[in-house]
Amino acid sequence: MSLTIEEAIDWIHSRLPFGSRPGLDRVEALLKRVGNPEEKVPTIHIAGTNGKGSTVTYLRCMLEELGLTVGTFTSPYIEHFNERIAINGHGISDNHIIQYVEKYQELIKDMDQQPESAGITEFETLTVMALDYFLDEQVDIAIVEVGLGGLLDSTNVVKPMLTAITTIGKDHTEILGDTLEKIAFQKAGIIKEGISVVTGNIEEEAFVVINEVAAGKHSRVYRYEKDYKAEYRHPDKNWGEIFDFYGEAGKLPKVKVPLLGRHQVENAAVSIQLFYLYCEMQQINFTDRDVYQGLAQAQWPARMEKISDEPLIILDGAHNDHAMRRLAENLKKEFPNRDIHILFSALASKNIDQMIAILRKVPNVHLYLTTFDYPRAIDLTKMEHFEDDKTQIVSLWQFGLGEILEKMSADDLMLVTGSLYFVSQVRELLLNIGSGDES
Repeated sequence: MSLTIEEAIDWIHSRLPFGSRPGLDRVEALLKRVGNPEEKVPTIHIAGTNGKGSTVTYLRCMLEELGLTVGTFTSPYIEHFNERIAINGHGISDNHIIQYVEKYQELIKDMDQQPESAGITEFETLTVMALDYFLDEQVDIAIVEVGLGGLLDSTNVVKPMLTAITTIGKDHTEILGDTLEKIAFQKAGIIKEGISVVTGNIEEEAFVVINEVAAGKHSRVYRYEKDYKAEYRHPDKNWGEIFDFYGEAGKLPKVKVPLLGRHQVENAAVSIQLFYLYCEMQQINFTDRDVYQGLAQAQWPARMEKISDEPLIILDGAHNDHAMRRLAENLKKEFPNRDIHILFSALASKNIDQMIAILRKVPNVHLYLTTFDYPRAIDLTKMEHFEDDKTQIVSLWQFGLGEILEKMSADDLMLVTGSLYFVSQVRELLLNIGSGDES
């Protein structure tokens, strides 16, 4: 008897207790059992501390303008579990998930009997499922986002045509290392022999490491601000950012991305450079219009996402120090004269003190610290020392949300930020309220 979609997803989640376990032995064992799809699916592999998801989206949208079938593997999901594995922006169907789970259950049961392949994780299982699906659906190209790090991440089984490293910042230091150099080495693990790598706006100390790894692999490096660059112009009058792109093909003026924040300009620049290189490799003719139109289509939920104008509500999953600094910069530049009400929660494993310190320095800020329904969410009893005239503890985020909305004047801004898991829960509630569905 066939599984239901709930049973299939529950089975995938049953691999979650195995945690995050760096290494490729288990994923390679499952890939071998399903015919090694990673060797047959053309891929572009993208690593980085932040900016991976929006870079994947920008690149996908431009490639779709060429009429290509584009697979994407991203994480975490914001609205639906299925969106992690998608083709041309449409998440994998429930029926396909059921089909692959039924195919994998016996294979993984057998693997669990072998010490060297036992305990494959949820993310590893999904990596294989994505590649298997992309091969079955015969995508033209799959854009694969690294889960954690690069060198030992389960996605590092792919045989990419191109790679990219968007940013380097301190996150997951207990696994990747406590310096930018150590983290850069892990991210640079995706660089393959003779395969070009595009690097984003990366600090010199981290770039040196990436450059050394690339040299050892005879890989051409396309560096931001050297081989290509973006010159920021101004915010778009409606929403988003305007910039000029410069690359080997010359200047592309007044490019618009529909996502807010200067870092989105840098992410878009990485994606344009990847797009140019891919088209060159594949000998595909394209026009400037493909870039403009593609970027205009990009949507990336919970990344400086405006979900309401009156009152102005923005969601941003800034879940580490590096992303939080960028968020604070954006708030200062884009909303200098507004009172800003911030509802924040995160996972306990993150550098909470540092993120809160960054948020408290935002001018005219009112900060609300809360927790949410997730196993590793912060414990509010450990947050009490932050309470003062501009920082408040809120035991239930739903009440905090209501409290902020009641306090806000017409010119105020409400921002929900921190863990993407938290932001996605708030997003779901706000969108339901906006649609009149509060059930």
